[in-house]
Amino acid sequence: MMNCKEALPLMHEYLDGDLQGSEALQLKEHLISCTACHALFRELERTDAIVRSLPPVSVPDTLTAQIMSGLPPVKKRNSWMDWIRKHPAVSVAVVFAAVMFGSFTSMWNDDKNLMVKGSDLQDVVIQGDTVTVPKGHTVNGDLVVQRGKLKVEGDVTGNLIVIDGTLNLASTAHISGQVTQVDEALSWIWYKIGEFVGMLSN
Repeated sequence: MMNCKEALPLMHEYLDGDLQGSEALQLKEHLISCTACHALFRELERTDAIVRSLPPVSVPDTLTAQIMSGLPPVKKRNSWMDWIRKHPAVSVAVVFAAVMFGSFTSMWNDDKNLMVKGSDLQDVVIQGDTVTVPKGHTVNGDLVVQRGKLKVEGDVTGNLIVIDGTLNLASTAHISGQVTQVDEALSWIWYKIGEFVGMLSN
């Protein structure tokens, strides 16, 4: 048996001419047995008849243009944002490089301590912030000195790298590899990147 809640949407369908078959028959049976729904259906019929009797409303041809002109302008999309969405891998690489750059710059500014690095440091003399390779002694492999004064009187069989410090080569000094001095943050960053790549390739 149909209840009033089920009958209401079917009334609208009936008035629109869309209700047929068993549902139309069930609605008629409900309207016969329910005086409240019958009265409501009669009100809906009258309203529907009034609406259908109204003359058609004419719409000016310029209405669409008027409505469109009243709308706010469409915001122009950023072409660089579109490019980032299309190239996520490049975007991640740029962000990584920016983070690394910031990290290296921070390390450059914050680190004030002497650092001596090499595979053979037994003949190296360290006094305060001064690192000395004495005359007649040999350092095998690379020698890296950061934030200090490097004085070479003997031999270094590898590369010599001085970062944010000073280098003094005596006339008796002999360096087999390259001598590199890194005095600026940007040069140091390139050095650290090269060192990092070198570690990955080993």
